[in-house]
Amino acid sequence: MSESPHSNEPPSIEDKFSHLTQRISYAKFLGIDFERHGDELTAILKFNRQLIGNPFGPSLHGGATAAFLEITALVELAWHSQIKGDHRLETPLPKTVSFSIDYLRRGLPETAFARANIIRSGRRFATLHVIAWQRERHRLFAQATGHFQLPNIHA
Repeated sequence: MSESPHSNEPPSIEDKFSHLTQRISYAKFLGIDFERHGDELTAILKFNRQLIGNPFGPSLHGGATAAFLEITALVELAWHSQIKGDHRLETPLPKTVSFSIDYLRRGLPETAFARANIIRSGRRFATLHVIAWQRERHRLFAQATGHFQLPNIHA
């Protein structure tokens, strides 16, 4: 999935998106997939018994939930910069400055979904809000606010 040295055409949107999501190895380890509909991304954390933190509940591990939310935010930010016109496949990923999570209820042992919303994005920093749900989108089980340092894509 690299750009052809003989082609002046930028990579397709599908190539960019696939390359972006494959770059985050922890997302692959956790089993996080992404669905793209236009410019809207939904992250999907497929249920896996290894993600259970409390076997007596059972409930999703808080660390798996936190990673799911943070990865969702990172991919949203990186994808946002891709669709704004950065044609390189190897654009550096944003760096997490701070990430605050609210665990609203236990994550059930089933597939989870998340979406990130960019609250503010400047030249150097961005703030996002991320929500996660399972059966019903209006019944969140976790949410987060993250602050990220954006890569210098003009360097």
